[in-house]
Amino acid sequence: MPRRVRYDAASRAAAAAAGLLGDEFDVAPLSVSTAPSALAPAVLLVGADAAAGHWDDRRLRVVALVEGEAPGPWPAYWYALLPAGVSPPILARAVRNAFADIDHVAALTELEHELFELNEIGIRLSAERNRDALLDTILTRAREITRSDAGSLYLVDEAADGGRSLVFVLAQNDSVKIPFRESHLPLTSESVAGHAALSGEILNLADAYHPSPGVPFRINRSFDERARYRTKSMLVVPMRTPQGETIGALQLINCKPDFGHRFASVDEIERTVRSYGPRHEQLAGSLASQAAVAIHNSQLFESIRRLFEGFVQASVTAIESRDPTTSGHSFRVANLTVGLASVVDRCATGAYGATRFSAEEMMELRYAALLHDFGKVGVREQVLVKAKKLFPGELDRIRQRVELIKRGLALRYADKKIEHLLDNGRRRYAEQSAAFDAELSAYLAELDDSLALIVVANEPTVLPGDFAAELDRLALRAFEDHLGNRQTVVTPEETAILSISRGSLTEAEFKEIQSHVKHTYRFLAEIPWTKEFRRIPEIAGSHHEKLDGTGYPRGIRGEEIPLQSRMMTIADIYDALTAGDRPYKKGISRDEALDILSHERRAGRVDGALLDLFIEAKIYEQVTSPTVTPPGTDKRRPMR
Repeated sequence: MPRRVRYDAASRAAAAAAGLLGDEFDVAPLSVSTAPSALAPAVLLVGADAAAGHWDDRRLRVVALVEGEAPGPWPAYWYALLPAGVSPPILARAVRNAFADIDHVAALTELEHELFELNEIGIRLSAERNRDALLDTILTRAREITRSDAGSLYLVDEAADGGRSLVFVLAQNDSVKIPFRESHLPLTSESVAGHAALSGEILNLADAYHPSPGVPFRINRSFDERARYRTKSMLVVPMRTPQGETIGALQLINCKPDFGHRFASVDEIERTVRSYGPRHEQLAGSLASQAAVAIHNSQLFESIRRLFEGFVQASVTAIESRDPTTSGHSFRVANLTVGLASVVDRCATGAYGATRFSAEEMMELRYAALLHDFGKVGVREQVLVKAKKLFPGELDRIRQRVELIKRGLALRYADKKIEHLLDNGRRRYAEQSAAFDAELSAYLAELDDSLALIVVANEPTVLPGDFAAELDRLALRAFEDHLGNRQTVVTPEETAILSISRGSLTEAEFKEIQSHVKHTYRFLAEIPWTKEFRRIPEIAGSHHEKLDGTGYPRGIRGEEIPLQSRMMTIADIYDALTAGDRPYKKGISRDEALDILSHERRAGRVDGALLDLFIEAKIYEQVTSPTVTPPGTDKRRPMR
């Protein structure tokens, strides 16, 4: 189609020049009421008296015809000045040059736009961490920059045995709906994407149904037949990293004049679709290179994430292997804590209506919750797993002591019988022997009762008020053996341990258990966390702090305690109360655990707003707790 030249009919010089242009251009009079944008692109022929400032559109070029001695000045936006009466060859050359300048500026503008687009795409790709969003961005922007109606994305997958396949991970089509499903294809040259991935060459097909003779691949038309679509022009670009590794292929389909257009029929595709040009190859190739780097970085990031996830899982497993009775506690606390954080994140009202967590913060919280008991590796195992007040060896020692006392008493009364025989003979021996046996039996029964009392007192339950007095009496009760030595069943130190009013730990042992939080912070602080996870030591190390300052290890209060730690506190207490696998206590029911948490809230120790969300959203249903045996009225506080 000839290019448009418009002339000012009011100017005799412009009208005369227009008559010299012949059939090479589309020449017509200019209407001053026509908007410049409606004419562009075009060359305008005007006279020296043309109105200034009206035809300065970047896609228009003004060629003015002036008298040779006209003084000017001339508008700056005029492209050329020619003398009135100019010869046809010079005029035609000037008009051609004007159109060439329009094309040159348009090409520079398009190049500038494309470079801006590629730079903006590169920034987005480098910042995107979500794999699915990354792949969608790559394919969408590749189609936009090449004006493609459809496209597909393939990634190379390497199995553990070294075998490779091509994974069809994404498809887009503006004109028809795609029933997409991810699938694996053999990585061979039989498919267009496979050939591009293996050869590393860009494939540009003017008509995909009729490729050049001798190519190893063939086009699968099954989708087109089902969807009533026509794959015509196709551009397939391998995605290669700077190191030369091909990680996939980008397949673009049906280049169209306007990216926003939707094809209504196969016939329209046949008529309208264009072939991809060298510029499209350059643009798609550049984007594919950026995409390869972004996908490679994403895969590397995911590998590192899986590696770190495995490290965390292994660490938790190692921690809990030292105390098998609490197995699963860390994972349950993590699930409860993240579940509560998700509710807080969604909440639009209340104390935390404005609180939101990013994906990185949620992951940081999960890792902190998984590792909240990491410091238990620094606690002695015998204290960590202590189920009774006395260690097993200590109770065995008391039992052996009782047996020795019994033997000493038996020997003592045997000596008395012998002494009676030597002094009195058999006279009244039977009666005296029976009296000695009765005394011995009373002592032995007393010892058995004492041992039974010790066994009961050894349980980590709340002791009746008279038990302490009984234990003190037991510590003072001495038994004399056959050598005249006097010995008690329990020592003062053992009496103090058995007199623990609640739980199984002495004050020193309880402090040692509490020290695991300090160890948690110290050990986690040694890890060079990335910026996203740098608060993990602080969050994990504060999960035993209480709002009223009665917590440990630092005794901080209120807002000084991280919000994430306050959520973890609720989760940790709930799981510790309901867990039915602790040897030192029975698990209690859900309702009793929530009652205890409510008591903690009323005492000002846990966050009431968070507890309300925990209960209202039934966060406790997000974990499967072992079957518990609800006790009677024993509502003991969790020790750890």
